[in-house]
Amino acid sequence: MLGIIATLTIKPGTNAAFEETMGKLAAAVRAGEPGNKLYALHKTDDANVYVMLERYDDQAALDAHRASPHFKDLGRKLGDYLAARPQVQVMQEV
Repeated sequence: MLGIIATLTIKPGTNAAFEETMGKLAAAVRAGEPGNKLYALHKTDDANVYVMLERYDDQAALDAHRASPHFKDLGRKLGDYLAARPQVQVMQEV
């Protein structure tokens, strides 16, 4: 099992649009990616920083996620909201 922690810093004032886009992406991931076990956005104490927690069965499931049409389409839209490149940590479950 793989765990992902993605820290996303957004532009001030884009919270509602960012959360809406991420909600659409999360719904598509849950509906169309059987190898995904968790895909959940979390707010932090900083209004402009979010954390996405993800779990995948294996590397193939993660690769399928990254290659999916919904990730590519909605992922491009996220660029409108991001203030910095996402910080992504991929971890192997023990």
